[in-house]
Amino acid sequence: MSWSILCADDVSPQRWKNNGGWTRELLAWPHATGWTLRLSVADIEADGPFSKFEGVDRWFAVLRGAGVCLYDYELRPGDELLHFDGALGPDCTLLGGLTRDFNLMHRRGSGRMQVTPASEPLDPSGRWVGLFTGLGGVLEHGGRAMPLRPMSLAWCESPVAQRCVFKSEGPGAGQAWWMQWSDEA
Repeated sequence: MSWSILCADDVSPQRWKNNGGWTRELLAWPHATGWTLRLSVADIEADGPFSKFEGVDRWFAVLRGAGVCLYDYELRPGDELLHFDGALGPDCTLLGGLTRDFNLMHRRGSGRMQVTPASEPLDPSGRWVGLFTGLGGVLEHGGRAMPLRPMSLAWCESPVAQRCVFKSEGPGAGQAWWMQWSDEA
């Protein structure tokens, strides 16, 4: 068991087909094609619709910027994750310029995905566990402390059943989430 860590700053951005922004894909798991989980950080530059993903659940949060309006929800940094059906492709309106956002996608029917705030410790279970942090901090697991830069994803397959703790300095704890995936639906 070992943790992999990747920071969005180390990933080349890919332009969206509609030219409304950029995506930095942090992980497509277990394979780039045919993924079950896909995590990314996106920069939204212009109003427009989200891409539609049939059979996919999505989690979305604003990390930087004034925020966005999706459906009837105004989302700003520090707000809870918005969970929605990826097939809907909602219109997105910027509330005051460029935003940087967290995106998690999970193929429905491919196991079970749980997402919880990292403000509480996690007792890992299942086949895959991850932590995303918008502002950085330290991940502790099994006596090991792993520093994480802002906009980082740490993940592990078949984690040891020892408590995971995330420590963030300052008000950034609201921008960090545990993600657990298991084969069980």
